[in-house]
This record gives sequence, structure tokens and C-alpha cells, in this order.
Amino acid sequence: MKRLRYLIPVLLGVALTSSCLKGNDQPVTPNPEGAFSGEFRLISRKPGQTKIDTAKCNISLSLTQATASYSVGGDTSKIHAASKGLYGINGQGIGFADKSVPATLATTNAPIINGKAHLHGTYLFVYNGSVLQMKTIIGDSLAFEYDLKKIN
Repeated sequence: MKRLRYLIPVLLGVALTSSCLKGNDQPVTPNPEGAFSGEFRLISRKPGQTKIDTAKCNISLSLTQATASYSVGGDTSKIHAASKGLYGINGQGIGFADKSVPATLATTNAPIINGKAHLHGTYLFVYNGSVLQMKTIIGDSLAFEYDLKKIN
């Protein structure tokens, strides 16, 4: 009986410790793929001013992982250009290479050409399996934000 009294605290300690040591049971979120639809925001501030302007439009984005290709459609008449090209994912970064961007601007992140934003360059992204959010900031006066939901 005396031995059992000394063994109870040890067994209790092992039981409590093992219940606190959990593995990473969270499921791995896949890379974004498929068709997405939602809002694009162009946030800008003119040099020397403090007022921030936001322009919005609805766009669609298609990501095909097998060919590493993408295409942008939707309301591309004013703020965002329709485009297509190749993309790649590295951790929380996603990079786009828009085929319609001229070679002289190929190294430019998030260019605006003829008054329209292009999905081109490197973006930080968050994806939970149904919502894809991407953002890039250029200097202190321009940001591109994509807030998209998976539609299939």
C-alpha cells in the first residue's frame, strides 16, 4: 500500500503531462485553386496629401495549379485590367507574371498601365479554403487588395 501512495503522484503527473502535449492536429490548408469572385480595392494617396482614395470593382480570378496559370475577368472596364499569365506560391507569398505587361515593366510590382491595375508581382496572401485575400503595398502611397471567395 505504501508503494501505491508513492506511485499515484507519478502516474497523475504523467497523465496530466501527456494530455498537455498535443500534436499539431490542425488540417493543412491547401494552396488556392479554382474560381474566385469578389472585390478588388485600389488604395492610393497622392504625394504631399493626407487624403486616401479608394477605388473598388468586382473581379473574378481563376487559378489552375496544374498549369500554374491564372486569369482575371469580371468588371475590367475601369480600374482593373483583364489579364492572364503564370503564378507561383512560396509560403505566404504568391507571385503573378501578367503576360500583357510590357517587358519594360516586367520587374515592377503591381503596375498601373493606362489607368488600370494589373495582377502582377508579389503579394502576401491568406487562404482558408474558401476565402482568398491578397495584398501588396508599393511605397507609402499605393496598395492593391483582393478580397475573393471561392465559387467552385
